[in-house]
Amino acid sequence: MTSEANWTVYLSGEIHTDWREQIKAGVATADLPVTFSGPVTHHEASDDCGVTILGAEPNKFWHDHKGARMNAIRTRTLIEKADAVVVRFGEKYKQWNAAFDAGYAAALGKPLIVMHQDEHAHALKEIDAAALAVTKTPAEVVDILRYVTKGELAGYTDRSEAAE
Repeated sequence: MTSEANWTVYLSGEIHTDWREQIKAGVATADLPVTFSGPVTHHEASDDCGVTILGAEPNKFWHDHKGARMNAIRTRTLIEKADAVVVRFGEKYKQWNAAFDAGYAAALGKPLIVMHQDEHAHALKEIDAAALAVTKTPAEVVDILRYVTKGELAGYTDRSEAAE
């Protein structure tokens, strides 16, 4: 029961671990019809894009403001084009931008998959409530993508097919 459509999945959230690469590798191994998009994950480039392109700002507020607005061009465009959005909240840093991306995706009616550990469940309860799935691992995200794109459950044998 494979869906012939290619899905575009936007990967938002923390940039300090390899969760994106784990999801991409799992999708490639499972041969799923999924392509990925996401924000610029090079921290310094993301922070400094506005002043590098549009000119220096002596005030840190305006420095950050220029960068945030430039990054929003990419983020808004790619989230709007996505078929689903995965947002990961890491353990070490507060990802306010990820929370904004989750809210934006929810406001657009995009299917939202959230990934975080149990210690953040209370802080993220409103985001979790907007999500269609709340996961803890990249492998769970891959399994969700396998199911929604191909209608397959990993390790599951359909009894009707087994009887044939």
